[in-house]
Amino acid sequence: MPDQDNFVAICRQAAEAGAKELLAWRGRFSAQNKAARDFVTDADLASQGAIQAILLGKYPDHGFLGEESPDLRQLDQPFCWVVDPLDGTTNYVHDFPCFAVSIALLQEGKLQVGMILDPLKGECFSAVQGQGSFLNGQPIQVSSTESLGESLVAVSFPPDLSENSPDLTAFLEVAPRCRAVRRTGSAALNLAYVACGRLDAHWAHQIYPWDSAAGILLVRESGGVASACRGGEYQVADGNYCVASSETLHQELLPRITGFLSA
Repeated sequence: MPDQDNFVAICRQAAEAGAKELLAWRGRFSAQNKAARDFVTDADLASQGAIQAILLGKYPDHGFLGEESPDLRQLDQPFCWVVDPLDGTTNYVHDFPCFAVSIALLQEGKLQVGMILDPLKGECFSAVQGQGSFLNGQPIQVSSTESLGESLVAVSFPPDLSENSPDLTAFLEVAPRCRAVRRTGSAALNLAYVACGRLDAHWAHQIYPWDSAAGILLVRESGGVASACRGGEYQVADGNYCVASSETLHQELLPRITGFLSA
């Protein structure tokens, strides 16, 4: 990929600019503030604006797909940045310390660069196609766990979850069969945590490309396995995935969820 080092550097610069906006806005409201949702919208917009200004300022001919500008046609551009300026919005508004900035770069539809920045922990997860994954510059790998019964698994539910949701059925199918299940409220951090071995597996259904793009590359480049929820290749635009630390674990987990979740 041409200009690879520059892509990574500008990605880090943009992620830090977005994170700076989130931290600044975070101090302007409390979880008890009834108007907090309005502040979060402003925080989202401020973060995305800072990120977009840096990325497109450097590469004005690139596509840009962000949570606050969700035009999937941007993915058809030769190069496209896929950005979640605030992954974990509900956590953010409740002052629950689990949210992140997520940025990925696609070339001809293929993931090339991924970065997830946790501004509270100061953790920057990064990956480049064919070069591995890193946490604050140090190489990371997925865990060695190969059994579902020994696994710590995370799930991300869609925003319109109902009592009859197939996502809950899939959750109940998996929960008794693994060591424990977690729901952090940040799909991006779930994927980053699989990549560095804190989690062993993770699945999500009916979420958005900007939630998953960077994290999927992190998992793959750290030795993990990723697919769509019903098997087959993960596609950025689909909004569902199943990832695991090993092919063995992936093959054990996937059938537990695939029968309940649509493609």
